[in-house]
Amino acid sequence: MKTIRTIFFLQVIILFFGCSTNNPQQEASQNLTIFFVNDVHGQLDNFAKVKHIVDQEKETGNVILACSGDVFSGNPVVDNYTEKGFPMIDVMNQTGFDVATIGNHEFDYGIEILKERIEQSDFEWICANLDSGNSLLPQPPAYTTITAGDLKVTFLGLVETNGKRNAVIPSTHPWKVRDLEFSWAQNVVPDFINTKNDEEADLFVALSHLGAMDDFEIARNNYFFDLIIGGHSHSYIDTTINNVPVFQAGSYLNHLGKITMSVKNQSLENVDFNWIDLNEYPEKDAELQAAIDEYMNWPELNEVIGFAAFDHSGYQVGCFYTDALRLQLDVDFTFQNTGGVRAGLRQGNITKRDIYEIDPFNNGTMIYKMTVAEVEEFLRGSGSGFYYSGGSISKNGSEIIIRDLNGNEIPEDYVLEIGINDYIPAVHEIYFPDNGEVQPFSTAETIIVYLENNEVEVKYSQCYHYFRY
Repeated sequence: MKTIRTIFFLQVIILFFGCSTNNPQQEASQNLTIFFVNDVHGQLDNFAKVKHIVDQEKETGNVILACSGDVFSGNPVVDNYTEKGFPMIDVMNQTGFDVATIGNHEFDYGIEILKERIEQSDFEWICANLDSGNSLLPQPPAYTTITAGDLKVTFLGLVETNGKRNAVIPSTHPWKVRDLEFSWAQNVVPDFINTKNDEEADLFVALSHLGAMDDFEIARNNYFFDLIIGGHSHSYIDTTINNVPVFQAGSYLNHLGKITMSVKNQSLENVDFNWIDLNEYPEKDAELQAAIDEYMNWPELNEVIGFAAFDHSGYQVGCFYTDALRLQLDVDFTFQNTGGVRAGLRQGNITKRDIYEIDPFNNGTMIYKMTVAEVEEFLRGSGSGFYYSGGSISKNGSEIIIRDLNGNEIPEDYVLEIGINDYIPAVHEIYFPDNGEVQPFSTAETIIVYLENNEVEVKYSQCYHYFRY
């Protein structure tokens, strides 16, 4: 009996330790580095530095390279290339991206061009709260799982949908997404509570283009994410909400986010994060830099069309922009949304490149005939602030007062000709008539034509033509 008991005991020990060698609860930690960028907005130059950094890291460890949205709109080379956006995707392919979430500015060129850019990409585009329906755009997957070494990481894509009052669309030109349907991210995310288990993933990451405050809300209400990598708000974020680390790396490819972590038993053990200042980083991938230099060498964009007496920023550029638009269109008033002015104006020669950097969106130009009362209703009801030209606009209590260039108050029944980009009436359509006159040039092209045909020195030191009700 003693011999039988001894044999049985030994068999149990062998069975226990034999099984325990395959027990996932006893696996050793594994290291992973996720590099990411967000809100690149067409900037190409520093990608050669990103590639150098990422390639070096790949020599010694497990690496994933991700983008949390908005790669388009902001560089004249990318935005006005024969195949819009092509240089950006080509450079991202060569850099070695693994995944990107769709940002609101990915729709700026229209869904047909977005389809072409997605087909051009060697990496996966994801978005969980977009339904392509019967449109030209193929349905992007909600998530994708990437293998790095022995680790599996699942990324869920999310895009913001605050583009229009009483609508659920991204912050892009509404006419360019009217064949698509979107959902609030907060309503969609709970549907993926089991995705990590279903994918047998080691980590579940929200690759978000929602903005900081919405990322924080997602973290507070959805414990099942291991990380949130964000974008849209152009923020520098390194925080933890509800035990979920949340990160963001600024904008315009000035910094590269680097998340270094150890993973064990499908959980994070340690997480370190830092921003790599790409403008200070000294090394580049020479081959990729040569390709970027070739794209950037576009002589037509460097054509001098005007002169700025000093550096202009913010409201000063808004004054110049709306003045130039009004004078070239020969209308009474012009308006420009503040988000449509994306750059300052440096002292010295003004080039076509400068104007396309100020206004990268290729919005069309419209002229509307509206009474002063209708303009006031638009300003009051839109809830937005605008640069303007044509006189002065002020508020007295709840009353809006519009004056002409001579300081005379204009009667409410007087009909004004209003020059405007077509994004504004698309977003605030209830305030505009249906019979606007479409003009032959985009707003940026209109300003370029104005400068080409008028020898003016741009100097707006004291100008403040901005109104928000």
